[in-house]
Amino acid sequence: MSWHSRHWTVRSSALALLISTLLLPAAHADEPGFKPLFNGKDLSGWRLGKTDLADKTASEDGRFAVKDGILVITGSKDAPPKMTEIDTLESYDGDFTLRLEFRASRNANSGLHLRDKVFAHQFQIRDYPRVGPYKTLKNFKDDDWNAIEVVVTGARARCACNGEILEAALAIPDKGPLALQSETNVIEYRNIRIKTAD
Repeated sequence: MSWHSRHWTVRSSALALLISTLLLPAAHADEPGFKPLFNGKDLSGWRLGKTDLADKTASEDGRFAVKDGILVITGSKDAPPKMTEIDTLESYDGDFTLRLEFRASRNANSGLHLRDKVFAHQFQIRDYPRVGPYKTLKNFKDDDWNAIEVVVTGARARCACNGEILEAALAIPDKGPLALQSETNVIEYRNIRIKTAD
């Protein structure tokens, strides 16, 4: 191999490494203590009903699917919509901070169940400007990624979107798994990660 070929190979390898590092789902090295709830490859760590979704890239009904490192949740075509959800295998019974990013199609409706399926304990994740309930958000990005942070202390959850507080003290149970809901249209999730107090 000539010097020029070796030089080009080294430069190409370095460039590929740089690009792959930039394109990785944010590992968030600046967030010590966080671990991923979604690995970007499959649905390991989640279940649909009693079915463990380990190593599967989609649920049997196709409403939960992994595509290009993103968790794509497709809503029901029924009227009224038939809701379903995937739950974490693990129960989160202590204090924690959950962070994720979502992108909502027009009029999309999803949600984050915090430890049970009671509607009052659900944090709505939606196309907020059109579906609500937080229609006056200043920092919401249409057709783009929005950041959610949920800080749970005891049986209360403080929920924010792009830094704006949506729920200052949402009452939730003191133990149970987390779940992502499919209701209407398409919502995409990425970089779902959690930091527990223990």
